[in-house]
Amino acid sequence: MQELTHTEKVFSVLDTGAELLEKEEDVTYLEALAEIGEMIFQGSITKSLNPELEKKVVPLIDDINTMSNISKEEYRRAIQLAVLKGMKEATQPHHAMTPDAVSLFIGYLVKKILGYEQLKDKPAVIFDPAVGSGNLLTAVMNQIGAKSNGIGGEADETLLRLSYVNSNLQEHSVDLFHQDSVSAPFVDNMDVIISDLPVGFYPNDDMAVNFKLAADEGHSYVHHLLIEKSLKHIKPGGFLFFIVPNFLFETEEAKKLHEFIKSEGIIYSLMQLPKTMFKNEKWGKSILVLRKKKEGIKSPKQALLVELPSFSNEGALGDMVQRISSWFDEQLKGS
Repeated sequence: MQELTHTEKVFSVLDTGAELLEKEEDVTYLEALAEIGEMIFQGSITKSLNPELEKKVVPLIDDINTMSNISKEEYRRAIQLAVLKGMKEATQPHHAMTPDAVSLFIGYLVKKILGYEQLKDKPAVIFDPAVGSGNLLTAVMNQIGAKSNGIGGEADETLLRLSYVNSNLQEHSVDLFHQDSVSAPFVDNMDVIISDLPVGFYPNDDMAVNFKLAADEGHSYVHHLLIEKSLKHIKPGGFLFFIVPNFLFETEEAKKLHEFIKSEGIIYSLMQLPKTMFKNEKWGKSILVLRKKKEGIKSPKQALLVELPSFSNEGALGDMVQRISSWFDEQLKGS
């Protein structure tokens, strides 16, 4: 019988522990997952459990403690598998995870643009205003390889706890904030902003009216408000990578959004994700790459508009990535 990989072993421990805590404590799987993840990070029981449950949980923690050389990516992928299982059981519509291939692709792009940045030994500061369970943020940080500091904002307490555990187990330097990132203060001068933007209406009209992209009537789009706020606070010349709905520039508010982006930033690329990734084509998404305006930066003569092939088609994807890479190389020289 083939021996389990580290990822499979860590997932098995997380899954077994989460199921035990979920049943015993009458909490959701995701809440229980955050608890067992914290125990694994601490290497011990972190809360009072009944003796029978403790007898079952302690050996699980010990199993992880006896494993050596678990990599950041192995921890991330194991947590991702467990979170995906929990999200299938969850009723919250906003509980969804960025596909792994997309996270890695964005990480590749971020690494490329940071290679052109003059950071001078300073760690790159990367912010995700809708960090969720931390999968996209830590996937990007793992891809960069160099020292980086992450910042994440998240309104959902359970997802924030999962992001906390995720970051700790991967030993990343991440500051996390329990906040509605539309209304909460942003840190200024971040190097990169990444986010799988929440899509829908923002309920607080009194807050939305402070934004240029507030709707003329009714509720405003939360993804529009986060794009505006992100462009306002990233450093001049900084890049933003957003996962957005394909209909972003097709709504009644699209003209206002496009005009705002042109006033504050530069559209570098819109890359449509493979349709096969989505059960319903109308919920398809794209990667929108923006850059904050800065004196001396030349805008591309034309934004790079591409439709990405299936991530399982290695040949076609490899050709497309090379094309995208060469295009960014050409645009970033001397910028």
